Amino acid sequence: MARVTKREVASNGLPVHALALPGTRALTVLVAFDAGARSERPEENGMAHFLEHLVFKGGEKYPTYKEVNETAERLGGVLNAYTSHDLVAFHITVRAESAPQAIDLLTDFVGRPRLDAEELDRERGVVIQEINRAYDQPSTVAEYLIDRAAFGEHPLGRTVLGPEENLRSFTREGIIAFRERRWAGSRGGAFLVGNLDHLPGEEELQERFARFPALSAPAPYEPAPAFAPQTLVDERDTNQSHLRMIYRPDVTVSDLRQRAALSVYSTLLGGSMGSRLFEEIREKRGLCYSVYAVDHAFADVPILQLGSGLESAKCVEAYTRMREIVDELRAQGPNEEEVQRARAYAAGRLVLAFENTNAVARYAANQRIVFDEPIDPDEAIAALDAVRSDEVRAVAAGVADSLAVACVGPHTADEF
Repeated sequence: MARVTKREVASNGLPVHALALPGTRALTVLVAFDAGARSERPEENGMAHFLEHLVFKGGEKYPTYKEVNETAERLGGVLNAYTSHDLVAFHITVRAESAPQAIDLLTDFVGRPRLDAEELDRERGVVIQEINRAYDQPSTVAEYLIDRAAFGEHPLGRTVLGPEENLRSFTREGIIAFRERRWAGSRGGAFLVGNLDHLPGEEELQERFARFPALSAPAPYEPAPAFAPQTLVDERDTNQSHLRMIYRPDVTVSDLRQRAALSVYSTLLGGSMGSRLFEEIREKRGLCYSVYAVDHAFADVPILQLGSGLESAKCVEAYTRMREIVDELRAQGPNEEEVQRARAYAAGRLVLAFENTNAVARYAANQRIVFDEPIDPDEAIAALDAVRSDEVRAVAAGVADSLAVACVGPHTADEF
């Protein structure tokens, strides 16, 4: 059983959560803020992710990227970061005995980064290459298109990487201003997850996490817009098409039980090899190699996304049948056996994922910062185990016929 052992608040308002996981020799230290792509102004799109890159160039004690990277390696640690629409997060996973040094390293370069102007210009070119590489990958372009088809010009409809022209315009002053506007301790958190036997004492912990500046609470996010779905096609002369569909389920994202029921629904729809989409679209009809359904909950809006990579000549047939399967579940509901199987599979998959301290730390950050809910992973597993068939049928009935569609391939919008 996981055990939340403590929650302290550093002098800058940053909550520090400790979550013990028995039976592991690893520790993950993760710091996250409500400073993802959703919090950017239009002209800042891409800045949250660019800032994520820049802090790795060094802090006060470890002033260069070389010292940051080599220190992590000497600890035997895995050091990384991620930016989503919801969050920016930095994390290191080490053997538990290296806890004090790992905390010292992460809080130094993330809490007090140098943000050197020369490094900024060098890294600008690296991120522009990352952007261009993404546009060379049709499956990634399809992901970009479906977000825009579902959310339009709202921040949730923009890419996390941002456009190249924005990256070329970012200044050091603008990046620092964004950080000072969004990286407030009151809208962030530090998470110590795994084997806690070797954590430094309270005084040292407080000193390390106080390295982040004390900042005013940021403005709230822009609420998600009313659903106005579009159909967007990037027409390319390819043999393979990449299809994406987004529905907006009638689910209250602040209700953990409803989110759990949505997860079970998406699992039986297209989250496993026993799901309806996999059985019908791949196994029975042989229309594709890859087909799936996945759910996601932003702070104020849920989505249900379906996707497939398939031979272009079969794309419209697959799209039509995928919609029909959602329609059938809406009208008839799932049967008891598939709900039980999907519930067991979804919960079991989460149990296996939570064997990893990094996965638990990411979950905890999302729980606390996005939803302001308890971070105990056992509660997430229990919520899935408790899902009832009538709750899944209610989710299925609430997936309205309206949907956004995106496709990359030799098609036109009027085919969908």
